[in-house]
Parts: sequence; structure tokens; C-alpha cells
Amino acid sequence: MAPAAEQNDGAPHVPVLLRPLLEAVAPVHGTWIDGTFGAGGYARGLLEAGADKVIGIDRDPLAHQMAAEWIGEYGDRLELVEDNFANMDRHATGVEGVVLDLGVSSMQLDRAERGFSFQKDGPLDMRMEQAGESAADLVKRLDETTLANVLYTYGEERASRRIARAIVKARSEEPIETTARLSSIVEACLPRPKPGQSHPATRSFQALRIAVNDEYGALWRGLMAAERALKPGGWLCVVTFHSVEDRMVKRFLQARSGRLGSVSRYAPEAETEAPRFVLVTRKAVGPDEEELSANPRSRSARLRIGKRTEAAPGDIGAETLNMPQLKGKR
Repeated sequence: MAPAAEQNDGAPHVPVLLRPLLEAVAPVHGTWIDGTFGAGGYARGLLEAGADKVIGIDRDPLAHQMAAEWIGEYGDRLELVEDNFANMDRHATGVEGVVLDLGVSSMQLDRAERGFSFQKDGPLDMRMEQAGESAADLVKRLDETTLANVLYTYGEERASRRIARAIVKARSEEPIETTARLSSIVEACLPRPKPGQSHPATRSFQALRIAVNDEYGALWRGLMAAERALKPGGWLCVVTFHSVEDRMVKRFLQARSGRLGSVSRYAPEAETEAPRFVLVTRKAVGPDEEELSANPRSRSARLRIGKRTEAAPGDIGAETLNMPQLKGKR
């Protein structure tokens, strides 16, 4: 699922890094969880590569509506569950593999009424589950300091204070309820992008989407749920599209494989736990020239894979993953 900055280039939805993923886990067999089902690209790929069954999980009702047109092709080999992938171990355990494709999907971005894209005017929504507080609600409710912290922490937006100030001023004149209006407010705060640079609103839209859907919290909980769901020898395959998520996945796999290391050389040696994973990819795998040519949306994608050991599942704090946390005034 590519982020907003990677979309709307006219390319059809294609599951990124599917080929290197399938090569790494071959021969594919057993039951797999596709925790971010979306348009079903990874589930189809796994089934066609030899998986006995795939359990597709997606929190977005739209994914299930769209899948209804074709899931009959696979009979009982494909089961769909409407839920957050953070709860995957409630639906299956002892599985052969878990695939997560993080971010927002093209099917969500391409629908203006979902409010994910700054390039399509629509209601400022961004809710994956189509329930709860929307991006428009956050923009209306948050004070200037909190709004700036959301933009900085989740979007790594350096001009967060300037943008938050402009948003607060604009909403005092008229509610900000559409993607086009928010995009124009952000755009007016930043220099015109040079050729090849992303749209000025990219980071702000990413930040609000992550906040609305608690994406970092879901990732942390989902990685722990995958550890509980996988059988010994099972595969954890995670595709990310931006650096913060990739760092979280990297640190999780390092921590659970015993390779994270001490935080301080002067700190007392921590008690060593049995590793829960073995690193399969020491470095993140990116797209090759063939994939980039066929699917430009893959350019920022990174794949990391771990293999489950026989050690019993445990727990890990969010702080170990360096999960971004909102703070007070900066």
C-alpha cells in the first residue's frame, strides 16, 4: 500500500516486491495471513504460488465489498475478516506466514470521497474503517501546539508550526472540510517544489492519516500479534513505504532476534532472552530496475523478512521500536 506521495500516477494497483517475497519464502505452502488485504494482490500471489489457504484481514469495508466480485474463484482457500491486523492472532494461530503491506492503498487514494489524497478534492475524511473521528474533526478540534506536534511527529514536517498556525487562522474564518482547502493552506506555507520533489502537502496529509488511524500503534500491536500467530519456522514479511515504519520493523526484528544491542555501553548487561525470530533479510530489500519500470509506485518500498523460532512469544514495549510519540511543546 503506497503512501499518498506515491500515488495518482496513473499506474494500476500492483502488489510491490511480491516477486522477491515469494522467492524468499519458497516453496509457499500452508495457511498464510494477509493482514492488509486491500485489493487482494498479495493474497492472490500467495494462493497462486501454492498456499493452501490465505486469511485476508482488512479494516476497510470497501476492501471486502470489492473482493466479493472475485473471491469465489478460490473457494474456501480464501477467507476474509473485517478487522485491524493488530488483532490477527484472534483469528488464526500456527500459521505458515504473515504478510503486511503498510500505509494507504491505491483503492483508497483513488476515491476522492475517502479524503486521503491532496490531488483529488473531496471531504477531509481519511478513516480506513469509515468510523470514528475524521481528519476534518482533528483539524477542527486540536489546538495549535498539538496540531503542530502531529504534523512534526507523524509527518516529519519541519514547517509544522507555521502550517499549524495557518490552519488555526483559516479555520477561524471557515471550517476546513475538504482536501483541496487543506492542501491549499499547506501549499501557501511552503516554497514551490522543485522538479522531482513531492507535493508540499504530502507530509501533512500523511501525518493526519497516521493520527486518524493510529497506524504506528497498530503496527506495534500487529508485529506482536504476528509473533503470536506464527508457527515455528513461519515467515513474517513486511513491506513499508516510509522511513519511520521501516525503522520500527527493523528494530522489532533486531530486538526479537537478539541483535538490537545495548542502548548504552555503560548500562548493565540485560538478561538475554531466547530469540523469537531469525533475520532473513539483514538489509531491507528494495525494487529492482524491472519492478521500477513496470510499477513506478514501488520506488520507496522496502521489504523485511524474519523467520519464527521455537521460542514462546513474549512482549516488547513500544519504546523499543522508537515508535514516534506525541509530546508537549517543542
